[in-house]
Amino acid sequence: MILENTCILLHGDGALALERSRISSGDMESGSVLLRMIAAEVCGTDVHLKHRRLDTVPYPIIPGHVAVGRVVAMVGSVRDVDGMQIEEGAVVTYLDVIDTCNSCVSCLVDKESTRCPKRRVLGITCRADPRDVKGLLGGWSSHIYLPPNTKIIRLPEVLPPRVFMAGGCGLPTALHAIERAGIKLMDRVLVQGSGPVGLLAALLARLSGALQVIVTGAPEHRLEVVKRFGIDSTVNIEKAAPSERVAIVRDLTNGRMADVVIEVTGRPEAIPEGMSFCRDGGTYVVVGQYTNNGDAVVNPHHLINRKHLTVKGCWGSDFSHFYKGVQLMAKHVDLPWDSVISQTVRLGDVEKALLQVEKLGIFKALVEEPEAEKAS
Repeated sequence: MILENTCILLHGDGALALERSRISSGDMESGSVLLRMIAAEVCGTDVHLKHRRLDTVPYPIIPGHVAVGRVVAMVGSVRDVDGMQIEEGAVVTYLDVIDTCNSCVSCLVDKESTRCPKRRVLGITCRADPRDVKGLLGGWSSHIYLPPNTKIIRLPEVLPPRVFMAGGCGLPTALHAIERAGIKLMDRVLVQGSGPVGLLAALLARLSGALQVIVTGAPEHRLEVVKRFGIDSTVNIEKAAPSERVAIVRDLTNGRMADVVIEVTGRPEAIPEGMSFCRDGGTYVVVGQYTNNGDAVVNPHHLINRKHLTVKGCWGSDFSHFYKGVQLMAKHVDLPWDSVISQTVRLGDVEKALLQVEKLGIFKALVEEPEAEKAS
């Protein structure tokens, strides 16, 4: 089958190019699946990729590491993790992480598969070639190639693709963060950052039984979205100086401060402030420092040792987080997810959406393409 494909190619100089090509499903590998893209995410990771803030990216790439699509071709028998046969026409999503070896020390001994050295991520660390069906390795493409052994999940009928994508890449990241945080019933939790990951971490903390959930962040339109999900309190960092924010949190927690603080800002200067939000003996989880944005000055005596603070990093996510994310979205489909998606664009307008994401002008953007296609 010959298909007309359109994709966005991101080059090493940060330039985005709309590429059109004809691809053949006859070139697919045994065990692979080809999707017709229904929706793909435009997220903060794509901003980092455009500005070359990750040092392991083999440009050019097709960005978009989380997407939903309809199966249009497959080679051989492909089953999902539940053992169910994947069939043409099924609406599916997939774990963006591929090639985790399950043979190295990180995978087998340390049980830290997100640190596997063989790990690659579709839409991030997979070099693309729009002229070869096997090179369509990202979501910003009318067709998406899933190599053999990609972990595929069929979307439940109750879960529309648009609702699932409101969780998108932020959901497995937030699930991993909550897992690392070890939130206990009646904990006070503070989340630094009011973007998609911050919203989802706050929501998950509430669902985990937290007594109180506070979100600090900006701009105000993002905090308004957070409030719609029943989060107890928000603090606009554009309207209060750092010293004032500590006092506000102290007042909100009746002097206790937070049992758990989760950082998802991506700003190094947020680290010492976040530690100061923790109670003595509290836990601080760093999630947002996905790229190298510089150093943070931390007084280890006052902020770590004397506070008896537990500090944890959180890198990436694995299939368990992705699988649970689909289940969570299906269970909570009636939450106000429409408020999360601020903008929907076609592939040709994705650069405009990316600029808005970078400027924090919108909460989240999606790329959507009509499912009609030309085939011969």
